[in-house]
Amino acid sequence: MKTVNHWIGGKTVEGASGNYGPVTDPATGEVTTQVALASTEEVDAAVRVAKEAFLSWGQSSLAARTKVLFAYRALLDANRDAIAELITAEHGKVHSDALGEVARGLEIVELACGITVQLKGELSTSVSNRVDVSSIRQPIGVVAGITPFNFPAMVPMWMFPLAVACGNTFILKPSEKDPSASNKLAELMTEAGLPAGVLNVVHGDKVAVDALLAHPDVAAVSFVGSTPIARHIHTTASANGKRVQALGGAKNHMLVLPDADLDAAADAAVSAAYGSAGERCMAISAVVAVGAIADELVEKIRERAEKIKVGPGNDPTSEMGPLITAAHRDKVASYVKGAAAQGADVVLDGTGLRVEGNENGHWIGLSLLDNVRTDSDAYRDEIFGPVLCVLRTETYEEGVALINASPFGNGTAIFTRDGGAARRFQLEIQAGMVGVNVPIPVPVGYHSFGGWKDSLFGDHHIYGNDGIHFYTRGKVVTTRWPDPADAPSGVDLGFPRNH
Repeated sequence: MKTVNHWIGGKTVEGASGNYGPVTDPATGEVTTQVALASTEEVDAAVRVAKEAFLSWGQSSLAARTKVLFAYRALLDANRDAIAELITAEHGKVHSDALGEVARGLEIVELACGITVQLKGELSTSVSNRVDVSSIRQPIGVVAGITPFNFPAMVPMWMFPLAVACGNTFILKPSEKDPSASNKLAELMTEAGLPAGVLNVVHGDKVAVDALLAHPDVAAVSFVGSTPIARHIHTTASANGKRVQALGGAKNHMLVLPDADLDAAADAAVSAAYGSAGERCMAISAVVAVGAIADELVEKIRERAEKIKVGPGNDPTSEMGPLITAAHRDKVASYVKGAAAQGADVVLDGTGLRVEGNENGHWIGLSLLDNVRTDSDAYRDEIFGPVLCVLRTETYEEGVALINASPFGNGTAIFTRDGGAARRFQLEIQAGMVGVNVPIPVPVGYHSFGGWKDSLFGDHHIYGNDGIHFYTRGKVVTTRWPDPADAPSGVDLGFPRNH
């Protein structure tokens, strides 16, 4: 059986705890790999390595850092397929979707390649008599990233390229459900010339997470995952004096107005709800149909959803793969099976799906629920599976009020031909990312990704300028170089004034 060990100090380090977790191929249900689960002592050893590496890397030139990052970008591009194959084997998403994930991660690497511009400081000369003031940004030290199973390559690349470009050293704790992609990313970084200890991968479960949150030499923690865990990460790490950005769960809505192109809206709803089997924090999980268009829209969604082919991610004809685990599959199915009793109309029930030749895989088909009530479990919870809820309102105002009442505020979208309505929506809606006729409004790398309300804990969004500010801290330097001809100024106990 394949074993995934830690990557510390630029090399593979076998797990010393003796604890291993299973990694399953979701398409077959077979355990194909075991992953080392770090103890508190192993996490401490990794932090020591990263702390030692920071002494030199934090003082390295921007030219040295960007040389590594440009080389890394080339290696990632050359290894797209290999990384995507690792993702498909352990997560289950189809190969084309895995390639898209790698491409999105590459955008952040490209942003990091331009760090020389992003870290430019500011200078004000002659603010007072021969006094200049400058502002600079410096790395903060050892930082940690705790990342989810649904994007085992992209989300880590949202974090560590910017962190190391800013001069920090990094410890990645990826999901133990699909760990291989993270090791591959780290190996390629070493191949690109990154010094040993700057990027480390420590595998594990809650023991490893809690060790990072409590460690005195970890200066900051980045996290992406569910809201309950994000809240725990934020509370615990903050209490231990760390800077924290913790991105939580979502219930992303798509408001469809009566004037919208319903074919385009239906295409977008199916793509955004069922892509990656709904295991995306930016998936559309609730469509809000306004007015008389609801019946027609639901029918168009149903027609499209019924044609989606579900199968193994390594089959080029598959459009949607399995869920990550059997337990998660069963949990997702429970929302569909209980929907009718809570008032919904079950238009499509995918819970009985079986895939010939892979009967033990974690399969579930596409489900569509109509007339969903806001007090039902299927609406209130983040299902994280291929289940789309349709809610109905009479007016735009009712739709916006419904969306804003949700405790989540990750992303949302509106479909309309009315520019005025779209402008109102983007200003009135309480969410961090908004799409106008764009169902999954994930920003490009040079903007920042993050939600509102229970979808984000901490002040900084991830990547973009927010990411760079998160991984650095500001310093202001006030300088006076007196002229040799100046007379002694003497003692002055008054508060300094600019003149």
